[in-house]
Amino acid sequence: MQIPKNFIPTPFEYHEEVELKIDHLTNLGMGVGRVDGWVVMVPFVIPGELVKVSIFRNHSQYSEADLLEVLEPSEHRLSPKCGLFTLCGGCQYQHINYDEQLKIKTQQVQELLEKNANIQFPVSLAKSSKQIYGYRSKITPHYNRPDKNGDQPIGFLKYGRRHDIVDVKQCVIATEAINQSLPEIREKAILEGGKKRRQRGGTLLLRETLEGVVNNPKAVVSEKVGDLTFQFKAGEFFQNNPFILPDLVEFVKIHASDNDIHQLVDAYCGVGLFALSLSSMFESVVGVEISEAAIQFAKVNAQIHNIDNVRFQIGKAEAIFQHINFSGKNTSVIIDPPRKGCDIAFIEQLLDFNPRKIIYVSCDPATQARDLKYFVENGYKLTQVQPFDLFPHTRHIESVAILEINSGSND
Repeated sequence: MQIPKNFIPTPFEYHEEVELKIDHLTNLGMGVGRVDGWVVMVPFVIPGELVKVSIFRNHSQYSEADLLEVLEPSEHRLSPKCGLFTLCGGCQYQHINYDEQLKIKTQQVQELLEKNANIQFPVSLAKSSKQIYGYRSKITPHYNRPDKNGDQPIGFLKYGRRHDIVDVKQCVIATEAINQSLPEIREKAILEGGKKRRQRGGTLLLRETLEGVVNNPKAVVSEKVGDLTFQFKAGEFFQNNPFILPDLVEFVKIHASDNDIHQLVDAYCGVGLFALSLSSMFESVVGVEISEAAIQFAKVNAQIHNIDNVRFQIGKAEAIFQHINFSGKNTSVIIDPPRKGCDIAFIEQLLDFNPRKIIYVSCDPATQARDLKYFVENGYKLTQVQPFDLFPHTRHIESVAILEINSGSND
């Protein structure tokens, strides 16, 4: 057995086997347990289980290990549906009963609020997806250049690796239509992709839309959410679980509207999902987006449905509210930022605008919690946190936080 050169030999030897009880799962999907008080992290486990693990890395404050055996399995453990589970890095929770997954993800959002924001607040149980397999309407399999044997697997990153690809012929969380198209598109990538493309590797796109399964990222496609249809480019961002997205939009609609609120600002509006879906609840709506291409689609989507009380504008990061001609006093603001969350410049501008309500939609509860701390410290109170499980069997969770201004703070 060859020990890696950079291996730190304490507190455990390389591949030393230890037994431990799992206390909880982190939001990255890792089980946490302790051996004589020392933290050990291991994947594919469930809180309460007694497991045997093999240490492969020691850090200054914890160690990482591979799972060897589950000695005392949880009552929530079940057999994964995918034969590549634990090898493919796409899913982390297929071994856990779905109801328990929802409880675990809810607890993780709660823990992040406490850890990153020092906020004690009861998080509502995560809303389940109506479909827990076959739900992903977009996948992007990768392939590297051929290896020494000429093999060129097409799929997703191997668990725990940065470059190795697992060959994925079918994906149990992708929609049925995508899985039907996958064999042909995989074959075309290798046989018809051209020598140069095969030699350097690449990424495929399969997106199920109203037009069918599309693999051209520049193709204009459409998706229906509720009563509205939205056009966008197939390769651009649009939520890819159509089975729960209408529920999330409806939740935002209910909480953004109020008898005293007449205007809405959608500050990361994309192609207009929230701005247009909520437009009937407000006198006027402004959608702001830094992407000019997204703004053009948002305008087209408004025209398709003859919605005339919504204005879309390109927003510069340093002056995002500059061209909004109403105050925050009777306004709700929806923010749905990228995974990194909001930067300080944006938060300060939002606080200056001083809206009555803020609805914070996040794909990363860790950065959401960090940002919520600023709002709570500057005149807002948290009234609800509702996770939505857009990504069953993975560690990912969407979280919606509702903030209202404290009485007298925007007079």
